[in-house]
Amino acid sequence: MNVEELVRDSLREQAAGITPPPPGLAGRILAERRRRRARTLAAAAATTALVVAAAVGVPTLLDAGDRHTGRVGGAHVVGGEVSTHDVLAHVDQSPPRDKIAVGDQVLAAYSTSRKVKQPNRDEIVERTYSVLNQKTGRYEADERWSFLAVAPGLRTAAVLERALPAPRIGLLDLRAGEVTRWIPLAQGAGGLFFSPDGRKLVATTYDKNPDRAYWSHKVQVNDDYEPQRVPCRTGFAVVDVATGTSAWQPLPAYAGGGGGYGSGENLRFNADGTLLYEPINMAPGAIYRTFDGKAVTAPAQEAHVALWSAPAGLSPDGRLVAGGFAGGVKTTATQVLDPRTGKRVAKLRGQELLAWVDSTRLIAWDIAPGGGEYENRLVLVGVGGKKTVSLSGARTPRDHSAGRWEPIFARG
Repeated sequence: MNVEELVRDSLREQAAGITPPPPGLAGRILAERRRRRARTLAAAAATTALVVAAAVGVPTLLDAGDRHTGRVGGAHVVGGEVSTHDVLAHVDQSPPRDKIAVGDQVLAAYSTSRKVKQPNRDEIVERTYSVLNQKTGRYEADERWSFLAVAPGLRTAAVLERALPAPRIGLLDLRAGEVTRWIPLAQGAGGLFFSPDGRKLVATTYDKNPDRAYWSHKVQVNDDYEPQRVPCRTGFAVVDVATGTSAWQPLPAYAGGGGGYGSGENLRFNADGTLLYEPINMAPGAIYRTFDGKAVTAPAQEAHVALWSAPAGLSPDGRLVAGGFAGGVKTTATQVLDPRTGKRVAKLRGQELLAWVDSTRLIAWDIAPGGGEYENRLVLVGVGGKKTVSLSGARTPRDHSAGRWEPIFARG
């Protein structure tokens, strides 16, 4: 959920008479929106010449890059130069047509979405996934699925059929392009995520389509009315991929502070796969749970993980955690933090940190040179450095068009 959706959902719920969230939430939302708008003017200056190679699209190098030294747990973090020997980029493609990868971190798929109006004035957001064909190295649209998650190793994806909530999970062979096995569920699912080792799935269950907005629950937004989503999460099931066995646990949509938002959040596994992580759009930003649904204290290393603002999360070696936006009116910047203290270790370029390549490099969104805040492309950034390496072309500002794509990364 982006900030605009969060503000819209907040207004909808207030209009519908739902008990308002805790004091200060609206201020935090609006402050974040102002920070996002402040990113618009960044990244045009100090751009070097473009050099694009025909074979793999050699990425653009931006900025001179300054050396920066930080310290984590008694060890130095030195940045300034971004290693590009293992980069496969296509800076002229948005959405991508050909494989994008850095090291073993691969853009395994991406999704686009559109709102489909229903005869009764409801709306359903439908996603279309484009999945990497590993034989051709190209992305191919696959319209069979409403939800897709890719397992580490790039051999298997878990999929849900179009009608949600789905009564079964498909295991899709990414090389053959066909489902090899179906796993039935006791409750219908609307979202899926793999554990870090790929051996488990968490399926979040719903009693209604979580992507449907209901005209019967319409709210006024400015001078018009819009349908809104309703809380419909029922729980989750942790699934053993090898055996197909699962255990379902009840867990209604989060309603902390007197009201929930949207349909309910999909759960995912934490960094080591021993707990579940439920993102929430207010402090503390997440609720950690055991596999039986019990809320527990966040692990010490993950106390400052915030998937809302920094999806990359904890670094592979556990010594750093991705932080949120740290720029200003004329600059884009992100940050990495000490995972135990939350203190900044290094400041780097970008709008949003998406995935760790290794323990010193990350893939991020950043605005295209001369573009606005919604004209952003994938870039490679280094901890402590100011140089970026372009990986893709820029997305367009058309939020609900095929040009607005959302990446799905997995390790190959």
